Amino acid sequence: MEIEIGQTKRARRAYSFDDIAVVPSRRTRDPRVVSLAWSIDALKFEMPVLAAPMDSVMSPATAIAMGRLGGLGVLDLEGLWTRYEDAEAQLARIRDLEPAEATSVMQALYAEPIKPELISARLAEIRAAGVPVAGALSPQCTQEYHEVVLDAGVDLFVIRGTTVSAEHVSTDAEPLNLKKFIYELDVPVIVGGAASYTAALHLMRTGAAGVLVGFGGGAASTTRLSLGIHAPMATAISDVAAARRDYLDESGGRYVHVIADGGLGTSGDIVKAIAMGADAVMLGSALARATDAPGGGWHWGAEAHHPELPRGHRVHVGQLAPLEQVLFGPSSRADGQVNLMGALRRSMATTGYSDVKEFQRVEVVIAPYQSH
Repeated sequence: MEIEIGQTKRARRAYSFDDIAVVPSRRTRDPRVVSLAWSIDALKFEMPVLAAPMDSVMSPATAIAMGRLGGLGVLDLEGLWTRYEDAEAQLARIRDLEPAEATSVMQALYAEPIKPELISARLAEIRAAGVPVAGALSPQCTQEYHEVVLDAGVDLFVIRGTTVSAEHVSTDAEPLNLKKFIYELDVPVIVGGAASYTAALHLMRTGAAGVLVGFGGGAASTTRLSLGIHAPMATAISDVAAARRDYLDESGGRYVHVIADGGLGTSGDIVKAIAMGADAVMLGSALARATDAPGGGWHWGAEAHHPELPRGHRVHVGQLAPLEQVLFGPSSRADGQVNLMGALRRSMATTGYSDVKEFQRVEVVIAPYQSH
């Protein structure tokens, strides 16, 4: 249903996670029999969580820790770890910055060129630990560095930007041909963000194994303030899940995974993302709160240090518990920020569902929530 904004413009009502709630059914389950397992291509994981490729969230060490905990850590291959041998020193510098100087200093730090040999070294470090290896590049850098990444050896490749289009138009340079690029790779590729049915369907037709859903909704993003663009996540996930359903029919049975990416600050948000149709979630700020996260209580994304138009901030998210405890508890907090997987498991059990795929069918209602 469209709403009239004015005589020349109508708009569809869209919903955020805070606007909806899941509803228990006639059946409940023991949380111990609920499975959080998730798989994409030949990769199998114990939980439907990817750690976002952000320097405040993922280092080689935390990517290894995520892998050992049953998830997937995605390393930002355009971050400090591939620009500096002593990335820890640069992270410490960012943590100590005064708010007024944070953006300009970060712009200078991230102007250091990416070094292909560091891409190889960081990915090799993760592989040596025996966990799945995943790295992310923006569409702009994918053509330049993808061969280095593939030579280093990854199990999964992520092409991640504020938004990624299958039909990018440029007069200055040859745009990345996603369909040709993905066809020539021999590893699954996840692309995004996308926030609409049409954009997601086009990305699925490129051969992507997964589509990231989200645009400007992260804790460190100011995209809505800077560009006036925002996609409420509950509606965006449902729309992309509809594209997945239709592409499944169109392709004769090829399933593309929907991965929520943005606005997932609490365990309740994770629950609602899967309820709306996500197969997995990509977490940023929720994991940046871990005491062993590289950001040391601070969180930022690539938008925060864009050289021409920053669309994000370095934000303080605090430190709550070690990564394992943030994911699996126990928790002494009642705000949904610690024991994220325990909360997901309990929500699924309370509503009567035994696995993530089943939980996508849970009933939801519109129930706007306002904290006091």
